[in-house]
Amino acid sequence: MPDASVDVVVVGGGPVGMLLAVELALRGVRPVVLERLSTPSGESKAGTLHARTAQILNRRGLLDAVGRSTYGSVRFHFSGMFELDLGTVAGEGPTLVGSPQAWAEQVFADLATESGAEIRRGHEVAGLAQDARRVTLTVDGPAGPYELTARYVVGADGARSAVRRLAGIPFTGTEARVAALMGEVRLLDPLPGGWHRTSRGWLMVWGGYGHSRIGTYDFRGPHPDREAPVTLKELRSTVEHIAGRPVRMAEPRMLTRYGDAALQAETYRLGRVLVAGDAAHVHFPWGGQGLNTGLEDAVNLGWKLAAQVGGWAPDGLLDSYHDERHPVAARVLWNVRAQTALADPDPRIDPLRELFADLMRLDQVNDYLGSMISGTGTIYDVGHPGAGRLVPDIELKTPGGVVTLVELLRSGRPLFLGDRDDLVHVAARWAQRVDTVRVSCDPVLVRPDGYSAWSAPGDASTLETALHRWFGEPGQAADTR
Repeated sequence: MPDASVDVVVVGGGPVGMLLAVELALRGVRPVVLERLSTPSGESKAGTLHARTAQILNRRGLLDAVGRSTYGSVRFHFSGMFELDLGTVAGEGPTLVGSPQAWAEQVFADLATESGAEIRRGHEVAGLAQDARRVTLTVDGPAGPYELTARYVVGADGARSAVRRLAGIPFTGTEARVAALMGEVRLLDPLPGGWHRTSRGWLMVWGGYGHSRIGTYDFRGPHPDREAPVTLKELRSTVEHIAGRPVRMAEPRMLTRYGDAALQAETYRLGRVLVAGDAAHVHFPWGGQGLNTGLEDAVNLGWKLAAQVGGWAPDGLLDSYHDERHPVAARVLWNVRAQTALADPDPRIDPLRELFADLMRLDQVNDYLGSMISGTGTIYDVGHPGAGRLVPDIELKTPGGVVTLVELLRSGRPLFLGDRDDLVHVAARWAQRVDTVRVSCDPVLVRPDGYSAWSAPGDASTLETALHRWFGEPGQAADTR
């Protein structure tokens, strides 16, 4: 009798869950995706992909499909101060990609389905139990409750993750102090577009003809009832409080509330249960970092979980998902808390904001903050000096012609690049899992997510150590299920 009916269940059909399904299917794992909503909401709470996310999606051939890219100099903000130029830290590819969340989600969902993933909409997880061999989910589906067993379950089901709660993974940090509202209305009194800080809070206005999108940050305290539906009266009252004058509005839609709680799962893996995206980390939306962090979670986890399912993962590979991604999200929460503190509307904070804005005009500060917001400063500890960075795209002259690194990574397989005979000989022993491309370049071992696992200077012995660490034993069958 098999230990589980499926290899992997991904709970949550948002962009993170769907991209993870794509990454798994790329490596022969056909996941089941459970999504609570019977149809996609079509709502896009996020719409910006930063440079590092764009670079990673380009390595899967997905960049052009998810949105419109902007290259070069782009003014961006830290705590609502638009003094950063993200173009100076973007590196290769676009600086920003305009990508409505709902659009990216559909792109990933379509590809996941084409690749063999099974997407079940209208299925909500109500129970979870795990032992040494499997995870058993109790699911409420359209035809009634049923049980589903899997070798692994990934919760990508948002800030209120049922998977995280049922698995008993602690979610800790700082609770909300700021009440935020968001929605679309038809403005009957004009409001200037853009970001506006008054002595009573923040007002953000996007739009033109027809409906405008309105956001408010109210520093008087958190929402008394986080679950209460937002009314037009409440939104209008908050807008008028912050603006300091009457503002008539009508025809509300997609009204929602949230706060500035900054919370993170204490572990991203508990046995056979893992969490990603908002299920692993939530924070205020300064800089649009949340979706980007979640998508990068998915790409980091996908190849490692597939290796675990395939039976060839070396000891510690799956745990390295937490080791690498938990610090990245912790740093995001840290900078978001700093932005919220700077955003306090109390006039006593004004000199601090003025000083901070001056500092942001310095190149060093711009690069420090810009690489943090855009994700281009991400470096993993991979156990080899100088490695752990995203390997930049380069043109490679091969016997078959010129090819780019990005194109070689579309298959999702790791790569060894170089032409030193001793190194090529070592890498060739892992040919079932690592592609060797003999080219004249500084030798480098590239993981499926595009980050280097080993690089020069280094000898054959250290390369062999890196290959063992990340890709298991040489000559082992690619799938021992």
